[in-house]
Amino acid sequence: MITAAAPQVTITAEPVVQVRGLSKAYGATQAVKQLSFDIYPGEIFGLIGPDGAGKTTTFHILGGVLEQTAGEISVLKKRPRDARLEIGYLTQQFSLYLDLSIDENIRYVAGLREVPELEYRERRNRYLKLMDLDRFPDRLAGQLSGGMKQKLALCCALIARPKLLLLDEPTTGVDPVSRREFWQLLSQVVREGVTVAVATPYLDEAERCNRLILMHEGEVQEMGSPAELKAALKLHRLEVRGDKLTALEGRLSALDDAKAKLIADVQTFGDRLDVLTARVEEAEQIVSQVSAELGSSQLSIDNQEPTLENVFVSRLRSKVNTSSEESFPFEENARRNGAAAIYADRIAKSFGSFPAVKSVSLSVEYGEVYGLLGANGAGKTTTIKMLCGLLSPSSGDMALCGERGNLRSEALRNRLGYMSQKFTLYDDLTIGENLEFYCGVYCVPEGLRQERVRWVLKNSGLLGQQRLLTGRLPGGWKQRLAFGAAVMHQPEVLFLDEPTSGVDPLARREMWKLIREFSRQGTAILVTTHFLEEAEHCKKLGFMVAGEVVAEGSPGAIKAQLPGQLFELRYSDSQRALDVLSEKFGPRNVSVFADTIHVVLTAPDRELLLIEWANVEHGLSLQSQRALPFSLEDAFISIVERTSAGARS
Repeated sequence: MITAAAPQVTITAEPVVQVRGLSKAYGATQAVKQLSFDIYPGEIFGLIGPDGAGKTTTFHILGGVLEQTAGEISVLKKRPRDARLEIGYLTQQFSLYLDLSIDENIRYVAGLREVPELEYRERRNRYLKLMDLDRFPDRLAGQLSGGMKQKLALCCALIARPKLLLLDEPTTGVDPVSRREFWQLLSQVVREGVTVAVATPYLDEAERCNRLILMHEGEVQEMGSPAELKAALKLHRLEVRGDKLTALEGRLSALDDAKAKLIADVQTFGDRLDVLTARVEEAEQIVSQVSAELGSSQLSIDNQEPTLENVFVSRLRSKVNTSSEESFPFEENARRNGAAAIYADRIAKSFGSFPAVKSVSLSVEYGEVYGLLGANGAGKTTTIKMLCGLLSPSSGDMALCGERGNLRSEALRNRLGYMSQKFTLYDDLTIGENLEFYCGVYCVPEGLRQERVRWVLKNSGLLGQQRLLTGRLPGGWKQRLAFGAAVMHQPEVLFLDEPTSGVDPLARREMWKLIREFSRQGTAILVTTHFLEEAEHCKKLGFMVAGEVVAEGSPGAIKAQLPGQLFELRYSDSQRALDVLSEKFGPRNVSVFADTIHVVLTAPDRELLLIEWANVEHGLSLQSQRALPFSLEDAFISIVERTSAGARS
């Protein structure tokens, strides 16, 4: 379970940040429009919104990097420019010098921020130890993993001991284990009196914030705690599982007007449908009736609270133009039966004496979406490169599209699509030139090229922008364009290595609609992701740890294997309760989500009694408690920790 810290905040205190009527224009473009909000001491304040919502512009202004066009802003009772020495700012690109060492990066930032020598040494030693970077201070920043770069960037932001810390998408592309460690570090930072504002595309992270604002086109659409935003939606989320989900989704999406009013949204995941409704019993009756008409022999419906992703999509769907979306112009392509599209039996890869992949066995059928998950360094990317023929395995057996011979042949490559975790298009070419180049690489027939290029442009929201240099696109737009380039030739097998990194939830949902379209047409898809909520879209998952697949199954089956039960506890004094419960159950099993505490209990009946006794012994006031279902992220962290612990014993 990812540990987070957003302590209970008393908002009667004087704000650290006061914003009134903030606006910022770039010529005729209004990036930010009339923003008003306060951020209070000891608070983790979140900004969420789609690409281009104005989050980064807002942070630039709060950090004193930009001047506003209009409005009043006070940071620590000063103008942002005058408060810069008391503000820490971690940008999306980490702002590290890759050819400098860890120590040199910290020393350079401390010099810029005018940190006295004695204070620098004390803080440098403390933060490097806290972030587990003290073991190799001479290592170049460019040689660090993504998670370590993130920790070093945080260390640099904290070296001046700021009173306000601005974090702009700090964990994009970082695996769940490193994200957990990052939020543990934030726990320490907030306890020391630092106030945090964070922008994130990960809505499970937004759950850790005390309060949030949802932005769109530079304006505030919603503001409140995660619980308040979900309650304001006034909808329930039904998790529907059964044996004919694809047909059920189609029927529910095409209900007549009277019944359709009962169902606000239907979303497909790997082994379930999520149905949003304001009237649970009537919606359950409709789902049961349609399922029976389809001849389904299996059906289960669980009533759950909505997610922040439901809030995000529901609030913004009516405001965002989705007219650019259209189905891919599929050519007739008979579904392939028999041999698996992707097959691996104990494949391994070593680089010199280093075993990057020790033993991986998996099978992906045509029409299946398989998710390969693991922490940074687990061997996922090396595995994908072997499976698609870019690397030859050191040992083991594998097949691709039924072929076991030359996996690097041009004929076979034209049947594959590959989108790497690094943006694979050329920044110094225009959008149109990149797409023409990939049409040639994938041998798209001349008669289909114009239609396929138009489809990519339309679904990327870039129709008419063919002459724009690709390097000028924001990260989320680049990812959409790269996905389109990877599927223009209608591949039989599609490899997606972190395809939605940095993409906002609306665009992420639309990309997964396209992924499902291709799978339903028979394409076999293998995907890696660090965003475990979207891994729920996969039919089957494989968890990699240290070069091996250690768990495999559907999302529901993997979560069902977790030992124990997750409970949410709400206390009047959550900080003191956190200390008491962490001592009793261990810090790995206890975490703070906004003003509640999550605890994993392995023997709930006995351990709930222990909590009651601890409450009496320490004078803690428990206001409410409830059992919660485990998330896929809980499962990921648990499996990684148990496997690592077993390897050490």
